[in-house]
Amino acid sequence: MSRPVVLIVIDGLTPAMLEATDLPALRYLLDNGTYRRAVSTFPSLTPVCLASIATGAGPDEHHIPHLVWWNRAEQRLVEYGSSFGAVRAAGLAQGIRDTMVNLNEVHLSSDVDTIYETLEDTGLTAAAINITTYRGRTQHRAVIPGLPVISGPKRLFFFSVYESDRTGAPILIPNRNQGSVDAYAASVGKWLVTRDGFDFLVYYLPDYDFASHAKGPGVAHEALGRSDAAVQALMDAAGGPDAFLDRYAVLLCSDHGQTSVTTPAKIEIPGALVTASNRAGMVYGDDPRALACALDGEPSVEAVMFLENSEVVARRNGDEDIAILDEYPDGRDRARRALLNPNAGEVIFTAADGYEFVDLGGGHHAGGGSHGSLAASDSDVPMLTVGLGEPPASILGIKETIVRHFAAGASK
Repeated sequence: MSRPVVLIVIDGLTPAMLEATDLPALRYLLDNGTYRRAVSTFPSLTPVCLASIATGAGPDEHHIPHLVWWNRAEQRLVEYGSSFGAVRAAGLAQGIRDTMVNLNEVHLSSDVDTIYETLEDTGLTAAAINITTYRGRTQHRAVIPGLPVISGPKRLFFFSVYESDRTGAPILIPNRNQGSVDAYAASVGKWLVTRDGFDFLVYYLPDYDFASHAKGPGVAHEALGRSDAAVQALMDAAGGPDAFLDRYAVLLCSDHGQTSVTTPAKIEIPGALVTASNRAGMVYGDDPRALACALDGEPSVEAVMFLENSEVVARRNGDEDIAILDEYPDGRDRARRALLNPNAGEVIFTAADGYEFVDLGGGHHAGGGSHGSLAASDSDVPMLTVGLGEPPASILGIKETIVRHFAAGASK
């Protein structure tokens, strides 16, 4: 029988930050595991990335295209939380419902199974803390009246709003500067570990990404210390680091990287709808080639992609060459998958170095960090396994790695 698995996702953690750390819990895992640099999805934005982690599929299959996109069927914008101002601009009530409910219940393709669904169909118990892609087979009622029933893994803890069990964790009042979201995860995680409450746990720690957006990549050491403390909390609940690894196999990763940004840019194309935030954007319109050409010479845009006769076309400042995509990690495949997403725009563009696209509310992170582009700095992620064999080369391989681990144990 296979050991239970803990999947630790530290949002926005760059490979360089993990590789250089001397924080005790993270260093212990590095010293006892197998490590590599891996690649994220494109756009390298949290809703897209977490959907790929949860399903093992690219955006062409799971259908989550961006943080903000145009819903053709409903003729409206979907905004998952680029900023509070962006959600308010798109419609606050609708934005909250899209982020908390519709992403999983409506937008995530029913043609792909999440890791929770796959594992629980074999009789295992899955648990998830705070991850925004949580779809499973068990219905959960909201703690807060008025929100709909959702479907998640057997044990689901979603920002104090949906909780399958009473754990004694304090109500999460977001104070991201002080790491309140990770602290809530630690409280719930300890409760689960002390009760052997899962076969598979997703332990999602988003506070580092918040700090890295504000301060820039490579300098959010205090926030990473809080992430480390949250990991240490699981170890302590198990009886210490050695006991933790005796009981659990571990995969630790981030969903995307982070790039320093200095210059905000607003992209507008007459007669077309542009949806952009962070370091990627999309254009919706009738003539993809004309829309792509409209971005020629725009300094904030490094590369533009569209489909023509079912083939990916890549442009940069008027030059057209598919080899442009070879400058990026898995550039051709990731661009193709992004464009084949039925919810994506006809054109997708990736930001130039130092630039970030302002969101619907005018928000940006100039002077701090951002992500979303095809660039290696946004796309490279740390990938560490303990007791799970070789780490996958892409976040798309995480689900397969974990499913294979349980299948091997079942066959013995």
